[in-house]
Amino acid sequence: MSSVKVAVRVRPFNNREIGRECKCIIEMGGNTTVIANPKGPPGSKEDKKSFNFDYSYWSHNEDDPEFSSQSIVYKDIGEEMLEHSFEGYNVCIFAYGQTGAGKSYTMMGRQEEGQEGIIPQICKDLFKRIRDTSNAEIKYSVEVSYMEIYCERVRDLLNPKNKGNLRVREHPLLGPYVEDLSKLAVTSYEDIHDLIDEGNKARTVAATNMNETSSRSHAVFTIFFTQQRYDETTDLCTEKVSKISLVDLAGSERADSTGAKGTRLKEGANINKSLTTLGKVISALAEIASKNKKSKKADFIPYRDSVLTWLLRENLGGNSKTAMIAAISPADINYDETLSTLRYADRAKQIVCKAIVNEDANAKLIRELKEEIQKLRELLKQEGIEVHEGAEEVTRNNKENNENHRMRTASTTIAEEAVDQLQASEKLIAELNETWEEKLKRTEAIRIQREAVFAEMGVAVKEDGITVGVFSPKRTPHLVNLNEDPSMSECLIYYIKDGATRVGSAEANLPQDVQLSGSHIKPEHCTFENKDGVITLTPMNGALIYVNGREVIEPIVLKTGSRVILGKNHVFRFNNPDAPREKRENSSPAEPVDWNYAQIELLEKQGVDLKAEMEKRLLNLEEQYRKEKETADQLFEEQRKCYEARIDALQKQVEEQSMTMSMYSSYTPEDFNNEDDIFECNWSEREYELAATAWRKWKHHQFTSLRDDLWGNAIFLKEANAISVELKKKVQFQFTLLTDTLYSPLPVDLRPAIDYDTDDEGAPSKTVVAVEVQDTKNGATHYWSLDKLR
Repeated sequence: MSSVKVAVRVRPFNNREIGRECKCIIEMGGNTTVIANPKGPPGSKEDKKSFNFDYSYWSHNEDDPEFSSQSIVYKDIGEEMLEHSFEGYNVCIFAYGQTGAGKSYTMMGRQEEGQEGIIPQICKDLFKRIRDTSNAEIKYSVEVSYMEIYCERVRDLLNPKNKGNLRVREHPLLGPYVEDLSKLAVTSYEDIHDLIDEGNKARTVAATNMNETSSRSHAVFTIFFTQQRYDETTDLCTEKVSKISLVDLAGSERADSTGAKGTRLKEGANINKSLTTLGKVISALAEIASKNKKSKKADFIPYRDSVLTWLLRENLGGNSKTAMIAAISPADINYDETLSTLRYADRAKQIVCKAIVNEDANAKLIRELKEEIQKLRELLKQEGIEVHEGAEEVTRNNKENNENHRMRTASTTIAEEAVDQLQASEKLIAELNETWEEKLKRTEAIRIQREAVFAEMGVAVKEDGITVGVFSPKRTPHLVNLNEDPSMSECLIYYIKDGATRVGSAEANLPQDVQLSGSHIKPEHCTFENKDGVITLTPMNGALIYVNGREVIEPIVLKTGSRVILGKNHVFRFNNPDAPREKRENSSPAEPVDWNYAQIELLEKQGVDLKAEMEKRLLNLEEQYRKEKETADQLFEEQRKCYEARIDALQKQVEEQSMTMSMYSSYTPEDFNNEDDIFECNWSEREYELAATAWRKWKHHQFTSLRDDLWGNAIFLKEANAISVELKKKVQFQFTLLTDTLYSPLPVDLRPAIDYDTDDEGAPSKTVVAVEVQDTKNGATHYWSLDKLR
């Protein structure tokens, strides 16, 4: 048993991070990786987090003496895994991390010397060791497959016949495998290099047509390495078969950080599904590894929740030697994603794998498959189905009649499943019995088919009939594709032949020299005319074409280095090797012409300056906020003034009433006895009688304002109650109104000082304000006048 080897690698800043003046938050010392929280207070628990791994690769600054190059990474991980494969073990190396963290660079690298990744270097070393150790007693054979998992669908990148989604099956002996996935025989590193390059071409074509990038999919490159040894003493042949799985996982970022919507969000959900399932599998395996042996149970591990984990089942906690490389960004703006990757890797190092040497695998497998086929044939015979050996078609004996029709229908499903399983087993046994020469012939046939498909689309497979791959033709003008992912950029080359080169889709009436697909590509899109080395681009009516960021509706002469965008997704750089060097240098921009450059140029030339647009929208929002605030302030001010005016009016009214009542309360009856002063006027007898009647009624009212009495004596009442509490006297004081009636006459000291005319029949009852004194201790109640209270 052995644990999963885990390495972490940090890359240099990219142009976006340099432009935003990002700070490095990663430190490495030995095998320890430390990440600093840019928002955490210094010295706190949240400030720095430390992780220990098998390897920590500092690839941030090439000038640093601790810089880890591609060769150092390969020597630590690649060479060890290659050694295990020669011992007969299955091995797996997979790269994990957010988009742009350097996964593809670590796994595939670049074409330049010293920039190759783990996959090219392990293939080179494999054939070098085969050459160095070949002898009469041992024979080696190597086969490869290359597939892509996109939105839970498996795509074969090496066989153009296998279009669409391939079926993932599980065999009790072989485990999970992809049905009909091509395994091509190779005899040298150059063969593998060509297959990788053509697989990347197929991946790029599919990605461009579906408007996706490589970060949307997982790439799995598998090498099947067989060692056949002949022992003269026993006259027996023994085999060791090892599978080398090299996996470049899709980018791991959250939806909210990418701003994904619609199709992109759906793609992200499928990617997150597979990566989330991978995380669950890693966590479950780590938890099992951390348990005591006694407490271990048959824990459920969700391998089948995604295609990725299903196919990598043996590599995760199974029969495999496995290594994981976590690629991280050093920038503070990627803190959350980087911390998530480090935690992911920290869990993975706890996984324990149980690798065994795969010896004599094929002979045993063929014998068991034959036994299984025989059992399935007998089962089908019982169901009334006869299967002839080697035949793909199945015939049913038509023996059932109307009486047993229902019983037959019930067994149809079982029969169909048995037929399906039988055909799958026959495919496997045919593949295992295939000789090496037959495999080489099949590989060559598939290569011819693949080149024919590329040629039909107009993609150049060879440079002037010599080599395959990423190259720069020396004579013929051509278009080279640009892609958001550097590993898929400059993979496709379309030659522009002498005369007219037609570009369109497969639906065109006339055959097109370059066939593109995807949105906004017309059946006949445009024509490139090569006349004496001068290339003229002529768009068809309604075709969407941009050259150097400007939309083209009329013929235009292309200069070397021009950026050409056809439709929405197809981005190219035009190269004319025969153009004078001076013109190329003058027309080429200072910075590298890549996909980002073409997209920014398109936005700028179309008048969509993102920064200016954002500033304009921000100003509009600020202006809208200012207007709304002014309107709200104005409304508030008007309401405030309205309420203040109402308060002032009510205050004035109260004051006037108070003054009037105070004035009336200060009058005495003598002030009104001088009738000469009051009625000094020339009234008629009728008017005099009315005035006299009103005077008599008014004279009987008390000349006391109750409000003034209450307000004026409230302070004394409050003080009396306070004194009572302070002296602990159980006496309470409160105002009350007393009315003088026949049955309850007022006490003498409470009678008003004003003398009323008792002769008037309409004289009202006399009411005065008094103080009710409640003696709670003795249960008595007394009444005081206001004078007595004071």
